[in-house]
Amino acid sequence: MSNQYPAPDQPQPGYGYPPPPKKARTGKIVGFSCLGVVGLFVLVGIVSALVSNSDGDDKGAKGPVASSAPANGPETKQSSVAAEKKASVAVTAKATAFKASVLADSNSYTSVSVTVTNNSSKTINVNPLYFAITDTNGTKHAAELAMDEGQIATVDLAPGENVIGTVTGKGKFKAKTVSFTDGLIGKAVRADVS
Repeated sequence: MSNQYPAPDQPQPGYGYPPPPKKARTGKIVGFSCLGVVGLFVLVGIVSALVSNSDGDDKGAKGPVASSAPANGPETKQSSVAAEKKASVAVTAKATAFKASVLADSNSYTSVSVTVTNNSSKTINVNPLYFAITDTNGTKHAAELAMDEGQIATVDLAPGENVIGTVTGKGKFKAKTVSFTDGLIGKAVRADVS
């Protein structure tokens, strides 16, 4: 007689089916780890939002009035209103000739020379993607990248610094205004094209 062993998936005489293998708990561990990471990012976002709101740039927060200034002088009121209304970012724009870069596929573009000045107490980001040109018909043109050789640079402007360059839109049109958005979701600043 030969010793024959039953196939591994067949019940063995007197023992029945083997017990099912134990399930690994790695799925739960990975799931809770991912949830923890997301929670950490949310917490960091909340803390950074609270810290950025307490930096002293709040428009609603008023500090104590200096005692050396006249209490009811009209010059004091006008200068404080002018200081509050001073934009944190100033943009000026003027029409300029399109200077085709090596990447331009035609001369069918319109360029505007812009100057961005940082009047705030924080560093701001300037990027060609943060600009749009509106023509005299009211059509908004997105900035076309690398078409004009004088394109405005992607820079971080420290307080008091400025940058000059061109913003280019596709097509031939007469530019009326240029808008700059401080970041992709920030407040837009508009400038009339002279």
